[in-house]
Amino acid sequence: MPRGRYSLHDPHDRAPLGEEHFQCATGPSGWRYVSQLTAPSGGRAGSVDLTLDGIGRPLRLELATPHWQVRGAALDGVTWVRADPAGERAQEGNAPAHAFTGASPAFLVAVARLLRPAPGAPATRVRLVAFAPPVLAPRTLDQAWALVDSETHATDSGPLTVDHYRVDDLETGERHSVHIAGDVVLAAPGIELEDLESPPSTFD
Repeated sequence: MPRGRYSLHDPHDRAPLGEEHFQCATGPSGWRYVSQLTAPSGGRAGSVDLTLDGIGRPLRLELATPHWQVRGAALDGVTWVRADPAGERAQEGNAPAHAFTGASPAFLVAVARLLRPAPGAPATRVRLVAFAPPVLAPRTLDQAWALVDSETHATDSGPLTVDHYRVDDLETGERHSVHIAGDVVLAAPGIELEDLESPPSTFD
């Protein structure tokens, strides 16, 4: 069960956005990721709880910031409810999308797991609903994911396979790289893995 810490920053000016303390695990029915977020000041900034089924669809998503929370799942595309903590301003939404995305590294692992592109194959297009902190307002976007290559590295705990993905934002044309080992993001724009207590899990 990997457990560790990511540091988050603005990918454009590298302004610190805080840290994400996480743990995740694979199981017979899929994968679960839970984390607590802290602000640069050290105060609590929110949480992430994401569960995928065996083929990578979001069975359950729970996001929270100090003033908003979102609960969602794959239902008629994807469906969610966004509300304030008291539940007084709840709004339900639905979109013909494949999955969710957001600031957490969990979403990069989730999309890679859902698409599973083959090395060298044409990029796969995917429609996602994004929830950006701090207000978690939904936004639908389209990306294209391609698996550029996979490299295996020798480590003290055994071989570690790192997948290098190319991700294109189909609205802006912006392109970036994501490096994932198992269920842990090693490098991505705005994300740095600072600490990892145990090796990444591998998906069957």
